[in-house]
Order: sequence, then C-alpha cells, then structure tokens
Amino acid sequence: MKTAERQIVAFGGGGFSMESDNPLLDDYVLGLCKAERPRVCFLPSASGDADHYIVRFYRAFSAHRCEASHISLFRREQGPEDLRRHLLSQDLIYVGGGSVISLLGVWRAHGIDAILREAWEAGVVLAGLSAGSLCWFTAAVTTFHGHAERLEGLGLLPFSNCVHYEPGGKRHAAYHRFLREGMPGGYAAEDGAALHFKGEELSRVVSSRPHAHGYRLDVSGRRVVEMRIATDYLGERDPMPTAPLPEALSTSALA
Repeated sequence: MKTAERQIVAFGGGGFSMESDNPLLDDYVLGLCKAERPRVCFLPSASGDADHYIVRFYRAFSAHRCEASHISLFRREQGPEDLRRHLLSQDLIYVGGGSVISLLGVWRAHGIDAILREAWEAGVVLAGLSAGSLCWFTAAVTTFHGHAERLEGLGLLPFSNCVHYEPGGKRHAAYHRFLREGMPGGYAAEDGAALHFKGEELSRVVSSRPHAHGYRLDVSGRRVVEMRIATDYLGERDPMPTAPLPEALSTSALA
C-alpha cells in the first residue's frame, strides 16, 4: 500500500545520467519509497527514448535491487500495454533529461500528463532531472533548443522552475528576465541540488555536491529577489534536517 503523501523531487542536474559515480541523489529518491524492493519506472521521453539512456538507467538501478522498467512512447512495441495500470503500480517514476518541449508534447498526445497527476495524488514518488524537473511546475525556463524560452509545465507545483542554475549563466539571466516580465515566482537548482516537495510545499533541499544549492526567487516591483536556501549535503555522515521552510543563507536582487 502506498501512502497518500504527494512527493516530487526535482533535480537541477545530477543522478545516474550526469553523475555516474555519485549515486547520492538517486539513493535519496529510492529512500522515499516504502517498498523493500521498489518498483521504478523510467520515462526517457525527453531524449526521444534514446537507447543508450535506457541502458544506463537499467545499469544504475539494477544495482539498487529495484524492479526497474521503462516506457517508450516512440516505440510502442516495447514496454507495458496498459500505461495507466503500469504507472500507477510504481513506487517511483523517474523522468530523464532532454527536450522538455518534446516531452510535454508526447505526454499530452498519449495522456501521460493526466496519468502522472493521478499517480502523484496516489502517493507515487515523482522525480527527475533537467526536463524531468521542469515538467512538474506551472512555468519553466528551457534553453535546450539554444535560445531561452518560457513554457507551461504540468502545473502539479504552482511555481516556476529553472534548472542547471549557475550564477552569471544564460539561464540565470533569462529566468530573472522572465520573472520581471510576469512569470510567477519559484525555485531554481544548481547541478547536484534537488528540491524535495511534499504536496505543494518545499520540504527540503538536498545535494550530491558539497557546494550545490537551491534558490527561491520572487519579484518585488521590478526587482527580482533571489534567496539561497539552506541545503543538506547528502555526503555528510549525519546531515542535520532543515525546517519545512528552509532558512535563507543569502539574498540578492536585480533591477
């Protein structure tokens, strides 16, 4: 039996596809599953269901004693026939990186968007990196196709989101611009950092790298206020838990 607690873990970047020798973020999301042998389904839609990506997923998660599976929407002769039944039976649904625009298009065409909302409400843990992070939010910033674009996600989380968030980088500047132009406030995460939401509230920020962080961003007038969130590095032996609303370590604002 799954709990009814709704959980999403949105990686700024990391996991098996970016940190093959650093399983801290993947171990973290597996640790949220109640089952001794969790069922984990990989959705590689944003990569066009790339074979090498699927192989890397199985290599990474077979080592964790999981019951691993994947769904390919581009080659439907593979995988389960009943997509809804399969996804609702999982303990963890893990979404890979790539083009979030392509991901959302193919999901909506196959009805995966509605199934994922149902799975989330039933207590299946949802997680992913890059495109697999952006997709859960109301609004998001993508630069996958070169120039920065804003897009509408699934809206499970009523915020905006930016991944691979590096101070002074292209995404950083684009996110601030979009916020000043009316994008709702939200969260950003650097590579190696992950935002853990319970329901629609941020519960914790964790990281697989000692200096990776998550950020909260809001608009005050024409100013963007950026607040770095206290982050638990998972490599520490006994990391201290943060409060449900993490303490700000620093603040900055751009006109």
